[in-house]
Amino acid sequence: MIKSTGQKVLVKNSKAFYDYFLDDFLEAGLVLTGTEIKSLRDGGGSLSDSYVILRSEEIFLLNMHIAPYKSGNLFNHEPLRTRKLLLNKKEILKYAKAVKEKGLTIVPTKIYLLRGRAKIEIALAKGKKNYDKREAIKAKDQARKLDRVNKGDFND
Repeated sequence: MIKSTGQKVLVKNSKAFYDYFLDDFLEAGLVLTGTEIKSLRDGGGSLSDSYVILRSEEIFLLNMHIAPYKSGNLFNHEPLRTRKLLLNKKEILKYAKAVKEKGLTIVPTKIYLLRGRAKIEIALAKGKKNYDKREAIKAKDQARKLDRVNKGDFND
């Protein structure tokens, strides 16, 4: 019997895998209000166009959209609020060094629940050129065709 990791993915950033070469993934905690986590559990979040910045040895997530909670009334949150990420100082300094020296950026890849707590996976990213993106599309198409052939579906 396979054990479950207890991880439930709430939001994925598939655009990040298409636009960037991702490296050095890291799990961070996410500071959220009550209505934000309820809205995320209902599927009301988006990571497209979001990014991570460093300010005075702290790390923040910008441009992440969390839809207002439908039952939130007076205590609802701002959809594009800047959210703080929870990392160790050593990890923050490691990422800050990579951003400063290598010219990389920090991109969120997914938000998930781990034993009831909201976590975010971030990665160091280097932008892809257009020809890299075309190669990625070509590789996906070839893999899809290979899967079709392996299944026995020859209608191509």
